[in-house]
Amino acid sequence: MTDFRGTVDIYGGKMNAREFSERDEAQKRGIYEAMGARGKKYVEKIGYDKWDPFQEPKEPLDLRTDVTKRTTQQLVRRFLQERTPDSAGNAYGQGVLECALGIVNRDEKIRGMFEFCIWYEQLLRREGHGTDDERTL
Repeated sequence: MTDFRGTVDIYGGKMNAREFSERDEAQKRGIYEAMGARGKKYVEKIGYDKWDPFQEPKEPLDLRTDVTKRTTQQLVRRFLQERTPDSAGNAYGQGVLECALGIVNRDEKIRGMFEFCIWYEQLLRREGHGTDDERTL
């Protein structure tokens, strides 16, 4: 994709060929000549003049965490290690994963479910029902 102002990459950002010092240009040429056929083909596709072998690496993916700085995987693993009943099936684990994803992603649906569960447990306690009783679920 190009326009009259210069070359634009596939993500919409401008790609401007920067000026290299003689030393950098020699190093760039050395890197190019040491590349394999696939690498050279890529450089030729974008243009040798626009290719910058010294560009900064992209930022790593943003790992989403909850307020305790735990990832979804860490939350699920810890919960299942501490709380999983022997009779828990696949659906139980899927529910745990869905809740953990919702918490980390701040999903309103999961927040509503979470607040309802807290309210329901308090209701059961106020009315004298045991929360560990399977008949309450």
